[in-house]
Amino acid sequence: RMGSGKGNPEAWVAVVKPGRVMFELAGVPEAVAREAILRAAHKLPIKAKFVTRAGVAAE
Repeated sequence: RMGSGKGNPEAWVAVVKPGRVMFELAGVPEAVAREAILRAAHKLPIKAKFVTRAGVAAE
């Protein structure tokens, strides 16, 4: 029948293309940031890696 709508959404998704920065940390030592990102990456259903910006002073 027409007019009944599309129903409730089953799930929400976000399109993340390769090379997109998903998480950015500041104000913490690099060792702490690296550990946090690697632990988060373990829980994500995608490949992830830790990168640093060239020329940024380490704390």
